[in-house]
Amino acid sequence: MIGFALDRLWCETMGLIADDSKERPLRLMANVLERAGVPHALIGGVAVQLHTVEPRSTLDIDVAVPRFDDVPREALLAAGCEHTAHSDNWRAPCDGPLATRVAVQFSAEDVGIAEAVARAKSMVFADGFLLRVATAEDLIPLKLADAGEPQRRASKREHDLADVLALLEEHPQLRTPQLAARVREIRDRILDAGFDG
Repeated sequence: MIGFALDRLWCETMGLIADDSKERPLRLMANVLERAGVPHALIGGVAVQLHTVEPRSTLDIDVAVPRFDDVPREALLAAGCEHTAHSDNWRAPCDGPLATRVAVQFSAEDVGIAEAVARAKSMVFADGFLLRVATAEDLIPLKLADAGEPQRRASKREHDLADVLALLEEHPQLRTPQLAARVREIRDRILDAGFDG
């Protein structure tokens, strides 16, 4: 996957551990969740990358589960992951300092999450690796919700909006006048926040 090549280039450029791309942590998370029988869906930047042609890099792995109680904490700890103090965020196992390891963030109990998990599609990769990924249709409202969060930095919100546009370029059948109006409304608010904040 092209995103893993971007990960390796980023690590090289920043002087980080060369082997710390998202590929191993992504495989580990998928295996832990499958073995634990936890319904889940990959969301966020990695999921966007899988639904679009253009390479898209991100620093973390975002996973949706129906409820926070569904996060298999004991299995994650047994697999070598470390829980961080912030919400349900984890760091994947890897040599090196905790802060440089791939972050894994679980989302649950929020608008659109249950639907994204229920409708997730399994993607099978060349080596047989199976990954449950939210559909483009379910990613768009999740990304719009993130883009609409006034507490987040304007630059991050703009990135979420760019993800929505990339998904719509790849999946034009999902475009609606209502969606276009929502994108314009959020873009205006982001621009106002970026210049005012």
